[in-house]
Amino acid sequence: MGIPKPLVQLNQLFIVLSVLTALASNKLILVLPFAIGVYTLITKKNPIISAGKMFLKKPLSHYVMEDKDQQIFNQWIATVCLGLSLAFFQLGWSTIAYVFSVMVLLAAGIALMGFCIGCAIRYRYIMWKHKRRLT
Repeated sequence: MGIPKPLVQLNQLFIVLSVLTALASNKLILVLPFAIGVYTLITKKNPIISAGKMFLKKPLSHYVMEDKDQQIFNQWIATVCLGLSLAFFQLGWSTIAYVFSVMVLLAAGIALMGFCIGCAIRYRYIMWKHKRRLT
């Protein structure tokens, strides 16, 4: 079963807003989306998406669905980048830390506009694996 698109967008919006807030004020705010990402990857349940379900007006089946495996893949990318950003901020390597934070911010923001960078990466990876198997 998939995840309703509005819930995926809610998670993306949460990431965008938390990263923007962290970069504008306290970098430790990045711990929140990072911790939620780690929790999601361990349990395969995203608390932002779970909380958002109560705000949906229609039954889940009435929404466009997003692939759960794809969302987990995207969560891996975001969580690793946020973790690296936090680590680099702690080490005092601010430039690299900002690069990783901004990559997450851009990926989530672009996804909200309709293009999923993680989806393109995963698609290319799957095609590469398939072609490799054929040769």
